[in-house]
This record gives sequence, structure tokens and C-alpha cells, in this order.
Amino acid sequence: MNTDKIYAESIAKEYAPKETSKVVALKKLDKKAKMPALVFAYTFGIISSLVLGTGMCMCMGEIGADTTTTMIIGVIIGIIGIVGAGINYHVYRFLLEKGKKKYAFEIMELAKEISEKD
Repeated sequence: MNTDKIYAESIAKEYAPKETSKVVALKKLDKKAKMPALVFAYTFGIISSLVLGTGMCMCMGEIGADTTTTMIIGVIIGIIGIVGAGINYHVYRFLLEKGKKKYAFEIMELAKEISEKD
């Protein structure tokens, strides 16, 4: 068995043009439908957590002067962060359903073609 030939063929396969199959297209459509909701959820969740943490730091006097006004502002900022974290999941579900509805017809048609093929 010629190992150099096998190695050369495996390298050539990497650079050869690949045919896109229907399953790959289906996976891409599924990812395209779900990705915007996922990106939003992570981004909004991180921002909400940072806002909550900033409010907590202000309440404890780590940020700003150690006064009553700073504490009240910190509580308000913390509540905004808690509300943001609380609604994050609901907004994610809404955006996910919206994305699924947008691509549902294409995904169902492609899935039907794949299942009828076999």
C-alpha cells in the first residue's frame, strides 16, 4: 500500500470543489433561522448582567462616592439590569419563533425532498 498516494489523495480532497447536498443546505437554513435570536440573547444577557453588576457596585460604594444618592442610583440601575435579564428569555423565544416562521416554508420543502428521496 502506497502511503504517499493515500496522503496525496486526502490532501486533494480538501481542495476539490465540494457539492452542496440538500442536508447541508437544510442545516444552513436551520442555523440561519436560529442565529439572530441566539446572538441577541447572548449580547443582551451580557449587557444586562453588566448593568446589574454596575448597580450593585454603586450600592456597595465601590463605584462613586459612598453617599445615599449613589446608593439610590445604584438600586435603580440594578433594577434595570434585573428587568433586562428577566425579559431576555422571552425576547429570545419571540425572535426564535419569528425566525422559524420566516424560513419554515423553505425548510419544510427541503426536508420533504430529502425524506422522499430515500
